Amino acid sequence: MKTEEFKNRVISMSERLYPMVARMLGSHANAEDAIQEIMIKLWEHRGQIKNHPNLPAFIFLTARNYCLDLIKKKKPPEDQYDAKTQLLASEPEHDTYEWQELKHNIEGILERLPEQQKAVMIMRDLDGMEFIEIAELTKLRVDHIRVLLFRARQQVAIELQKTYCYGKGDI
Repeated sequence: MKTEEFKNRVISMSERLYPMVARMLGSHANAEDAIQEIMIKLWEHRGQIKNHPNLPAFIFLTARNYCLDLIKKKKPPEDQYDAKTQLLASEPEHDTYEWQELKHNIEGILERLPEQQKAVMIMRDLDGMEFIEIAELTKLRVDHIRVLLFRARQQVAIELQKTYCYGKGDI
């Protein structure tokens, strides 16, 4: 794989990797460092990955495995990389009490979801991964992933409606 092809096919994926890596590692600085290391690792093996049938999924899998290795080597405090605390990155304009409350409620709902539903929802809705990439990582069929995502979103909506629409119609 030549330099230009590597830039177009691999490095262009780094922006799509960032949400997943940042969520897993718990900080933006760690995520940026990890993505650089992942790109170096992929560059060193560019000859082997040149003809991979599903290069984006391979890149996501490599990034995921790299993050898991980092977490195992140096286990940070749990709240730094836990999906619960990194669910929604708080933007400065969203630092209101209402936003924090909504974020907290969604985090709680996600924690109560079955593990596969939670993982699929995080990969699709927070990390922006495609169904085929999720299928490659989870070893599930795309139609099963769609069902899991539908059920997860449905459960989140039901729980949020219970929380924010209580008492309506009781008047």
